[in-house]
Amino acid sequence: MRLHRLEVAAFGPFSGAEVVDFDALSDAGLFLIQGRTGAGKTSILDAVCFALYGQVPGVRNAVKGLRSDHAPPGAGPRVVLETTIRGRRMRVTRSPAWERPKLRGSGTTTEHAKVVLEEFEHGAWVGLTTRLDDAGDLILRMLGMNAVQFCQVAMLPQGEFAGFLRAGADERRKVLERLFAAEVFAQVEKWLAERRAVTGREAAEPAARAASVADRIAEITGAAPPRGERAAVPAPRRAEPVVEPFAEVEALPAWAAELAAGHEDVRVVGAELLAGVAATLRDAREALDGGRALADRRRRHAGAVARRDALAGHAEEKSRLASRLDAAARADRVVPLVKDVQVRYAEAARARRWADETRARVAALVPPKAPEDVLAKSERGRRDEVAALEGRRGTAARLGQIGRDREGLADERKRLEPGEARAGAALAELPGIVEARRAELEEANLAAAGRRGAESAVQEAERRLAAAQRRDQVEQGLAEAEAAYRTAVDGAQDARQRVLDLRQARLDGMAAVLAGELADGEPCRVCGSTEHPSPVTSLALIPTEEQVEAAQADADEAQDVREHAGTRAGELRTERDKLMEIAGETEAEVFAAELTGAEQELGTAKARAAEAERLEAVLHQHEQELERVRDERDDMARALTENRTQEKELAAEEGRLAAELDAARGDDPTLEARIARLGGEADALGEAVEALRAYERADGELTAARARAKQDAEEQGFRTPEEVLEAALPDEEQGGLRDRVRRLDDEEAEVRALLNDPALVAAAAEPAPALADLEAAVTAAEAVHTEAASAADRARHRCARLAELRGELDEAVRAWRPAAERHEVAERLAGLASGKHAANRHAMSLSAYVLAARLEQVVAAANERLHRMSGGRYALVHTTDKAAGDRTKGAGGLGLRVADSWTGLERDPVTLSGGESFITSLSLALGLADVVTAEAGGTEIGTLFVDEGFGTLDEETLDEVMDVLDGLRDGGRAVGIVSHVAELRARIPAQLRITKDRAGSTAEVIV
Repeated sequence: MRLHRLEVAAFGPFSGAEVVDFDALSDAGLFLIQGRTGAGKTSILDAVCFALYGQVPGVRNAVKGLRSDHAPPGAGPRVVLETTIRGRRMRVTRSPAWERPKLRGSGTTTEHAKVVLEEFEHGAWVGLTTRLDDAGDLILRMLGMNAVQFCQVAMLPQGEFAGFLRAGADERRKVLERLFAAEVFAQVEKWLAERRAVTGREAAEPAARAASVADRIAEITGAAPPRGERAAVPAPRRAEPVVEPFAEVEALPAWAAELAAGHEDVRVVGAELLAGVAATLRDAREALDGGRALADRRRRHAGAVARRDALAGHAEEKSRLASRLDAAARADRVVPLVKDVQVRYAEAARARRWADETRARVAALVPPKAPEDVLAKSERGRRDEVAALEGRRGTAARLGQIGRDREGLADERKRLEPGEARAGAALAELPGIVEARRAELEEANLAAAGRRGAESAVQEAERRLAAAQRRDQVEQGLAEAEAAYRTAVDGAQDARQRVLDLRQARLDGMAAVLAGELADGEPCRVCGSTEHPSPVTSLALIPTEEQVEAAQADADEAQDVREHAGTRAGELRTERDKLMEIAGETEAEVFAAELTGAEQELGTAKARAAEAERLEAVLHQHEQELERVRDERDDMARALTENRTQEKELAAEEGRLAAELDAARGDDPTLEARIARLGGEADALGEAVEALRAYERADGELTAARARAKQDAEEQGFRTPEEVLEAALPDEEQGGLRDRVRRLDDEEAEVRALLNDPALVAAAAEPAPALADLEAAVTAAEAVHTEAASAADRARHRCARLAELRGELDEAVRAWRPAAERHEVAERLAGLASGKHAANRHAMSLSAYVLAARLEQVVAAANERLHRMSGGRYALVHTTDKAAGDRTKGAGGLGLRVADSWTGLERDPVTLSGGESFITSLSLALGLADVVTAEAGGTEIGTLFVDEGFGTLDEETLDEVMDVLDGLRDGGRAVGIVSHVAELRARIPAQLRITKDRAGSTAEVIV
């Protein structure tokens, strides 16, 4: 990575826009960034880091607000950096978040951070992204290092590596962890520790499950489980909550098997006892069942005898019900025919009444008592005539439509003829009006053409008037500022003269001061003599040192007042000169008069322009009206021609159709009336024909029904239809009678079956059984059986539960063995990685071991430069011993010592002097930069900065350090030294000079 150009605006101490040409500085190879304390040397480095990563190095990043306090209120902070990374020319423009004044109202609003990332391709800048996260990711991938690594590699920080050199292992570890990717090894340590806890829980879980099963076995059997030594589950060394099992897990299966064998013997004995008791209970129940069966048979036989006697009294009722059901059954065969005769009779009467009524309605159309064929013929004649007249309905409808159409055409002519006349009159006047308006518009446009020139004249007059008015104000202020400046010069000179007078007076009276301090026998501080023959005396007032310092402070303050007054006068003088270029020495009243005249001319031009716009609108309206009237007249003429043609055609068609309709309607007033009359007569004749046919048909059906009913009644034994209706019964009554007869038959059959049953007959002959004695015997046998069965069931259930729990116990023990072995392996590996296992001889954690290896590389790279800068005296030594102040366990391996070849001893870095600490820290920083660069993928850092510390070096050591830094330029790398040491300004001609004043700092490149 090589820097080319940096631009900062309103950033840090820089109030304005400052540009740093790094290409010019890099050509010299070694350049100096110099300036007074607080000028902003380090802020240049902050700007580079902020442009790349959006943050500044170290603790300064925690401070909110990077905007310059010296910048104007509305000026936004901005950093623009052009750099080449891996052969790609990039430009980064960043702005931090800042509070800007609101555009409307008072107060401020937040402007969010912004970024623009561009790449120079094919002779032009091409935008890549404006997203903060995308820009950060792209730069991170290209550089291969984060902000912390970049600051350590490219900007060797002010004072940080002296702290790194003297730090304990804890602080040194934090720095190395930020620079190197040691997170993966710390994650491995954490994973192994978590794995140790997980495997511990995995081993404890089956062991606890086995103990739980043993507890349940003990609860069932009443025998306590074996309580030997703790189960062999390796306990973790750190305080992890691990559930330990009960007594030895390995002994539990044998203990459970022994209990199961004993309870199996108990189950067998209980089963044999239950078999004997069950046989006794079975015999008692059989005897009781036999007695109950005999008693039931005797009861059923006695009940059958009683029912037989009761059924003898229902024989007459049964015979009467049978006769009534037989008559009803015969009547059911004839009743439908009798009812059909009644229905046919009613239908024949209705048909006769309908026929008489319809004949009365057509009496005027046909002869009285006319037969059916005469009625039908008369109906057909009328319907044929109606069909012929239906075809004339379209003619009548067309005739009505023609009348309406002719009325519409007449109305249209009444509307069009006056409109045509009006349009003709308007066409005679409008062309002349349009031409007159067009002439007025051309005249107004010519008058309004000078508006633009009048506006320019007004603007110029306003600008010159404002300049003249401001010139008068500035001249008055300049006179006052020059007077104030002269007063300030006099005051500053008087104050300076007072300081000189006081200092001269103090020097003149110094001998008297020393003489006043002499005492006999004490040596003089000037000559050393113990004799003081003629000490100087002075009557003048000798000023004190405090008076001199106060006078000097007054002189400095007066000088500041003088500089401020001079700056103010210069600013006003510059402004006055610029205003003179605009207004000259002309009085403001002259420019005011010019402005008034120009405004009047502009007003006249604007009025004529407005008049031209109005006339143009009026002309456009008249032109549109002329075009509209022409179109309207043509449309009306065309419509009138079409109207008259249609009127002639419709009149001819109307006369022809009227003659046809007069012939068709005859004596009737209208065609529709004739059609309605003929249709009504045809309908009446048709109804009469249909009624006559219905009567004849109903009368024939009635005669046939009467014959069928009489014949069937005689066949079923009935003389008249009335007897049939009397014998008939509804279905519900017949069903009830049949059910009663069926119940009597069923009961008689059931009684006969019971009385003929040999078992019931034999039971009636035997004596009654003693049921109470038999039931008491069964109750006693059941009590004994229940007790025996309960004992046998408990024994069986206990054996089955033991078999089930033994299976669970065996499974838990089998699961426990591999889990315990895995936990032992995990415990050993976690202890090794954390440095807490006896096998880890160095007591170093894995991450500390990796960082120690990186530190060895850093020390090796640092010693190459330290050997040269110290003249071969010092070398850094990496040690794995834990320092006295290191409190973190497993954090060894990060110690540093300094080997002194002059004494042959190793020293603690804190014993080095200031200059020795600087060269050692610088060597360590450069070595760390080399290792971090290699770690980041070998990204080449083309521009390197070294920040401060050179003031502690003697001349010889400074030469050695400068030689080492000069060697960093190999391969075209540029090295920037940040310092205010005066000797470096003479050694390094290429400089970036930072100058501060009250208005903010400025930057200047000097090559």
